[in-house]
Amino acid sequence: MPTPPAAPRPELPTLLVAAALALAAAISLGLSRFSYALLLPPMRADLGWSYFTAGAINTVNAAGYLVGALLTPLAMRRFGARAALLAGGGASGLLLVAHGGVTSDAALYALRALTGVANAAAFICGGLLAARLGSGAPAGHGTAPSAGLVLGVYYGGTGAGIVTAALLVPPLCALAVTHAWQWAWVALGAVALLATAAMAFATRGLEGGRPVATRTPRFDWQPLKPGLLAYLLFGIGYIGYMTFVVTMLKEQGLGAAAITAFYLLLGVAVMVSSRLWAGLLQRERGGRALALLSALLGVATLLPVLSTHPLAVFASGALFGGVMLSVVASTTALVRHNLPPEHWSAGIAAFTTVFAAGQVLGPALTGWLADGTLGLRGGLACSAALLLIGAVVACAQRPLHPPPLR
Repeated sequence: MPTPPAAPRPELPTLLVAAALALAAAISLGLSRFSYALLLPPMRADLGWSYFTAGAINTVNAAGYLVGALLTPLAMRRFGARAALLAGGGASGLLLVAHGGVTSDAALYALRALTGVANAAAFICGGLLAARLGSGAPAGHGTAPSAGLVLGVYYGGTGAGIVTAALLVPPLCALAVTHAWQWAWVALGAVALLATAAMAFATRGLEGGRPVATRTPRFDWQPLKPGLLAYLLFGIGYIGYMTFVVTMLKEQGLGAAAITAFYLLLGVAVMVSSRLWAGLLQRERGGRALALLSALLGVATLLPVLSTHPLAVFASGALFGGVMLSVVASTTALVRHNLPPEHWSAGIAAFTTVFAAGQVLGPALTGWLADGTLGLRGGLACSAALLLIGAVVACAQRPLHPPPLR
């Protein structure tokens, strides 16, 4: 694992740098992954996909993400976190543009897998740099924000990507041209490239030079098993909702304008969630934050399954968006609270790996259930059950006093 450098010394105010780092989350999740929920209905209709195939496209993306999660620590050790961050963001943008030039399933599978690898590099490195930024905000920029707020701002950046996708994808997919959805992919890629350029400018000086690799004590992962298992279940459960909820709402008769408003609401809720949960993430050292947030996510997933009333649908989007990325932030906070700084890279990578493994299973599982007699409602009900089980498992995660070294 790479050895963390000294406390970061950004050239800009801490929260501004955190907002710039948040563009990594916007690229890797908002633009690259969650935009697929909006693109799935027109792509499925145009390419004749089953629900299983539609889910498998996201499964392949998650498999690439898992590979990227395993390779990113090596890239950070070789080139540094900031260089890997910018490489991942730039590659993600180029690959998204390439999505607009293909129509075959094989090409889409390959591009989605490669995009997942690049997304993992951007997301893991951005999260690590945000954790360092929150723990070492330099003096001279006013009152230093809490580490929980910095992490919340970082993960809330996904909401900016979701909002951007909600504004770009529906009108582009509605163009009266063949394969109109391809233009949406190109537009998303162009935005990702611009966001990477903005990150490069705003994070100058955040990480100086190439880190020196040194041997660090190994630590026992056994005490973190409840948190890792709960996060695996979160990965399986939440991605089913984010892959198929728009398709289900469309099948239930919700209009295009209402679906766009639903996704916009979800994205805005992600953006403001950092303020809602920053205090909890700052205080809670064990798994109770992960447990509470997973339980709320399970409730949000159940709402559109139990009722098609617009109030239930929009409440689901607001609650899901207000909680989703805070679950991710809670695991970074868990690592930061319980592990020494030299192990933060390994800790974040480990949680990201199980997260990616869950996302490999989730879309295909939900799609397989949807192709059967249960339909999309049954698939999302299964996702909700997994999230609620994960909440129970997370309750078993206790703070580590001191971090277990061996």
